[in-house]
Amino acid sequence: MKVRFSASAASWEEWAPALRAADSDLSLHQDGDPASFDAIIYAPNGDITDFTPYVNVRLIQSLWAGVEKIVTNKTLTQPLARMVDPGLAQGMAEYCTGWTMRAHLGMDGYAQDGTWRNSTVPPLASERPVTILGVGELGRATAAMLSAVGFPVTGVSASGRPVDGIDVRSLAQLDDVLTSSQILICLLPDTPQTRNLLDARRLALLPQGAWVINPGRGTLIDDEALLTGLESGRPAHAVLDVFRTEPLPKDHPFWGHPAITVTPHIAADTRAQTAAKVAVENISRAMNGQPVRNLVDRNKGY
Repeated sequence: MKVRFSASAASWEEWAPALRAADSDLSLHQDGDPASFDAIIYAPNGDITDFTPYVNVRLIQSLWAGVEKIVTNKTLTQPLARMVDPGLAQGMAEYCTGWTMRAHLGMDGYAQDGTWRNSTVPPLASERPVTILGVGELGRATAAMLSAVGFPVTGVSASGRPVDGIDVRSLAQLDDVLTSSQILICLLPDTPQTRNLLDARRLALLPQGAWVINPGRGTLIDDEALLTGLESGRPAHAVLDVFRTEPLPKDHPFWGHPAITVTPHIAADTRAQTAAKVAVENISRAMNGQPVRNLVDRNKGY
């Protein structure tokens, strides 16, 4: 099968060897006659903006988990699959678990200033409710890791469909769930339905002292509402890895805010060594008439 690779120039050096190692018969190219390709491995920072000439392409395999920057391209009519990489899922689970433990244990409360602070003992993990907004591949991996530590985990999804090992509620029940969410992890995709989902009214529903951890999408939280909510302790602290504008501008009020921790979009990354196998297998399925995994629903946007 002949595959066109369209992503950043720097990523070619990393991905080409991994993709060829995943399938020695793969014919991988950075350019060529559009009509000659069977599939495209794609990222929005690649060079393709018009997919119309790729008349024989049976699948466009995204290298990114999020596809909001791809589905808006009206020339893209071919089947589109988002990337679900086990390495990315593990990385996201580790990020969320690490920050959850920091919030749970109050690790920031021990200034190294010679003061003996032993008046507050944190509860056990079993007494600290965690809510995960979004129980797709990343949310399920995060829930499994947190549950193994002992946290009671509630998931929230658009449909509320059951997931093994997680108490799942629908978005219609979000308000009720927020009232007991001592740690809230945001992993929903960016869609018209999720933008500014956590507005001033919903943030005010959180328990006093709650933490918000957002490695999902920067559009999920109303920035101004978050800054206002932090003044009242709802939430008490926000860990933010994603933003409406990236890199986050140097003059943005999030920088230096005492109740905000900024991380530079490093929660999880697609790793070529594991994701290449996923991409090649999915393209092979498309070529052989088998169901494609993680096919994007254009109406939903993910």
